[in-house]
Amino acid sequence: MRYFFELSYLGTAYHGWQKQPNAVSVQEKIEQVLKRLLQENIEIVGAGRTDAGVHAKQLFAHFDTEVCLNREELLYKMNSMLPKDIAVTRIFRVKTDAHARFDAISRSYEYQLAQRKDPFLIDQAYYLKQDLDVDKMNEAAGILKNYRNFKCFSKSRTDVKTYNCTIKSAEWKSTGELLVFHITADRFLRNMVRAIVGTLLEIGQKKNSVEDLHKIIKSEDRGRAGTSVPARGLFLTRIEYLNIEVD
Repeated sequence: MRYFFELSYLGTAYHGWQKQPNAVSVQEKIEQVLKRLLQENIEIVGAGRTDAGVHAKQLFAHFDTEVCLNREELLYKMNSMLPKDIAVTRIFRVKTDAHARFDAISRSYEYQLAQRKDPFLIDQAYYLKQDLDVDKMNEAAGILKNYRNFKCFSKSRTDVKTYNCTIKSAEWKSTGELLVFHITADRFLRNMVRAIVGTLLEIGQKKNSVEDLHKIIKSEDRGRAGTSVPARGLFLTRIEYLNIEVD
């Protein structure tokens, strides 16, 4: 049987989602707990691979087991055993071929920018005190929806078959004392959101023009885009699926 679970985590203490040698990951912590609780080696597959220091307000992952689970009891025990910065929200059974990564139809991220120093946001927002032209940044963000190939925003050394993504929405909004970038797409490349934010900030600081964004995207050259902003301001916020639940 295949189960999905929904979780959230503060990524500050972790070297990203994906399990790896000589580094602590979110995936590793969850697999250790499931192994103890189910008394079998459990491998989980996540819907995405957040980088070191990136947070998730909503992430899904799946695992297989022959055990008919008491899901409420498992949920309680997992949360009791997991670190305080990782929480599981729910566990549900899905179709046997449902896949947390490949069946996701959209993913949404937010990037939080603080323009005044706030010690309580030190691990959850990027502090940038320069004045920004947010109207220009939003004008540039709208351009993203007109393109498909985003190689210019991808990490240079990455193994992907295509650099094509469909961006459904991209917008800056003021939320209290934060300036937050919201973006939704069918998929994202490694480092893509942080590179987009860095590029838009350069436009907001008038280092580049809105029209320059067309040239940057068409160049397919990572060196032409802006510097990636720090990971601490990035949150994976929503993942959507269609018709995967059994009960």
